[in-house]
Amino acid sequence: MWTRKEDARLEPGQWEWCGLAARTERFHRSPRHPIWFPTILLVLEPRMISEAELIVDRRRLKRRVTFWRILAVLIAIGAVVALTWNRSFEDQIARIRIDGLITGDQKTLDLIKKVEDEDKVKAVIVRIDSPGGTTAGSEAVYDALRKVSAKKPVVAVMDTVAASGGYITALAADRIVARGNTITGSIGVIFSMPEFSRLLNTLGVTMEELKSGDLKAEPSPYKPISDKARVATMSLVNDGFVWFKGLVAERRKLPMDRVDILSDGRVYSGRQAVAEKLIDEVGDEGNAVAWLETDRKLAAELPIVDWKPKSESDSSWLGFTAADIVLKSLGLQGLQSAAERAQLDGLLVLWHPAQ
Repeated sequence: MWTRKEDARLEPGQWEWCGLAARTERFHRSPRHPIWFPTILLVLEPRMISEAELIVDRRRLKRRVTFWRILAVLIAIGAVVALTWNRSFEDQIARIRIDGLITGDQKTLDLIKKVEDEDKVKAVIVRIDSPGGTTAGSEAVYDALRKVSAKKPVVAVMDTVAASGGYITALAADRIVARGNTITGSIGVIFSMPEFSRLLNTLGVTMEELKSGDLKAEPSPYKPISDKARVATMSLVNDGFVWFKGLVAERRKLPMDRVDILSDGRVYSGRQAVAEKLIDEVGDEGNAVAWLETDRKLAAELPIVDWKPKSESDSSWLGFTAADIVLKSLGLQGLQSAAERAQLDGLLVLWHPAQ
């Protein structure tokens, strides 16, 4: 039965179990055979909850909320650890991507250095999809990868294009794998410069120069190149060309007279490059891993982990700059690469057919 005290002042919902009472009741099957049954009565009686009890209850609730918050934080930390477990704690094969124009930027060089110093990285796969870039930038990437190769095996895997400076990058590896239709080769050096003199004459514009020597700021875009400037510039190109051919001869174990024939600037397919011994085999990343396991005795089934350079945080959002987002939304991503090529200066090891 429900009972209520007269002096109880309770708010809605403040009911408590006050306890259990036990008693026995006598039932008669017949006057001569009484049977006793134990009966439990559940007594529910409201009473006033004191302020102290409310404080205790709030503290108990606060502890529960704190517990779930801590649990959520631990789950989040566990997820992050799970995502980075391969890189931080397990032996692995590092995958580095060399894409687009090669300029030897510091972010790429720093990334290669980190891979070199990481003891958990047992081998490196360099995925190349690049038409080349500056001669000095390609040299910087080549030297950095050679330092890695001194400590752990490096395999280059060519994707769509690995020509000129892209091929220099591949030469730094201990083995080169390409697809049958990969474009590679383009062994050579180029120095390009615009010449506006006829346009300026049409516009009636004359450029005056005061300089310390005949070859200062030569070749100039404001006048036709002089014979003296042409000879000096060609000497610069030839010096870089000799260096490039020396890399090919040294790394591919080819005689120099054969390299001279192969270095007329032409590009080769992956199949042609294998026939000319410019690369080692036609295949993909699976072939690279198989070679590491059989030839370099690398442990089987090591995870392949992508290593990426740090993104610029000051002008980017989720890894994309404002220019990237605008060009992509307008379907003009090709303009960005064209603009990058237009800014290249100096000696180039670059394959970029006229478009």
